[in-house]
Amino acid sequence: MSLRSLATKLLGNLAEKYSKSFLFLKDALLKADLKIPFRSYLSLIFFITLLTYLSALTLVITYFFLFKLSFFLLIPYLFFIPLLAASISLIIMIYYPIYKAAQRSKNIETNLPFVLTHMGAIAETGVPPQTIFRLISEFEEYGEIAKEMKKIVRNIETFGMNPLAAVKEVAKRTSNENFKQILLGFVSTTESGGNVKVFLKTSGEQALFDWKLKREKFLQQLSTYAEIYVGVLIAAPLLIISMFTIMNLIQPTIGGFDILFLTKLTTYTVIPALNIGFILFIKGLEVEI
Repeated sequence: MSLRSLATKLLGNLAEKYSKSFLFLKDALLKADLKIPFRSYLSLIFFITLLTYLSALTLVITYFFLFKLSFFLLIPYLFFIPLLAASISLIIMIYYPIYKAAQRSKNIETNLPFVLTHMGAIAETGVPPQTIFRLISEFEEYGEIAKEMKKIVRNIETFGMNPLAAVKEVAKRTSNENFKQILLGFVSTTESGGNVKVFLKTSGEQALFDWKLKREKFLQQLSTYAEIYVGVLIAAPLLIISMFTIMNLIQPTIGGFDILFLTKLTTYTVIPALNIGFILFIKGLEVEI
């Protein structure tokens, strides 16, 4: 029996009871393309959180027994550490589908201008929409969009859905709002007898224009952040280390702390942590190529 099945069997009823408080996860699971039922995932959240709590509690009790520490010293840790571990586990499990959906949306946003241009070129040949979707789905380079196109093709060829109904179904579940509007625009243009070729061409040009603007804005921001990085994470640490070195010659302690310890703490902990934080910050702003 898998962990998911076990969690659903043990805590499925509890998940149903509190499902209204976690309805936002239902939409996130669909947009993240995680193939797990909402009830099962919620049961898994509760199960792993409980397991984490019990594991942390066991470790704390074992530690205190091994080192024969006072029971009164144990009481705060019995509550704090297991609750902290369980809270972190709960947050990670809840945030994961949201994070996954956001990553999919970012990937779709990156590839959308080029996919639309490609679709417009294919549409110029006069092939039906189903062929357009199938051809795009075969290009793995388009990432999440290729997967969404495969769903459309699957809905048509496997489930026998009408092409426009298949597109609407995928549009409802996609994680990217712009891509959703493109799909719905494709459907409305087709239903109203409009020119799909013109629609795809215009949408592709607009998406490419928007992408270029975002890229230029990112490069301008990057130039500004580079100056901040030099000032805050290169010049300032050098100044602080130099100041600690001079102070150590005059007095080995400051505020009760050993200056040599503060120097090592700054060098091996604070500066690397700030650099990692800065890299993650830039990564979050990055416009992918």
